[in-house]
Amino acid sequence: MKKILLGLILSVVASLSYAQECDSLVNECYKYLLKDKRNNKVFISDGQVYQAFVDVEQSAEFKVTLYGGTLYRIATTAGIDDNYVIFNVYDQDRNLLFSNDKYKNKPYWDFKIDNTMDCYIEAYLDIDKKISGCLVILLGFQK
Repeated sequence: MKKILLGLILSVVASLSYAQECDSLVNECYKYLLKDKRNNKVFISDGQVYQAFVDVEQSAEFKVTLYGGTLYRIATTAGIDDNYVIFNVYDQDRNLLFSNDKYKNKPYWDFKIDNTMDCYIEAYLDIDKKISGCLVILLGFQK
């Protein structure tokens, strides 16, 4: 009985620490949707928080619908440094539209699409920088 209780307590503690880590990262990630001082762009969240706890060689995938004619920003974070997350954006046929790994894992990307489409955002940690933890993605559109 004591072993079961101890296991339950450890599970609860692990869940709470995961939730706290992810919650603090969400707040960090929102800074990329706020006004950009260089060009006065403001992005409004789509209302979703895409988050996952990943480990070495794991990735998270999120399906999103993007509407034609809208300027979007994908913002990511997985900790204090801005370049922990590598993300790829694919169309519905799994054609790669963008990857931030060619841009030193830049934590956000602005883009506009012509036609409404379903896309997949795949994200994972750069294992040279972080091997496990929570990653957060926010999708915003321009006001």
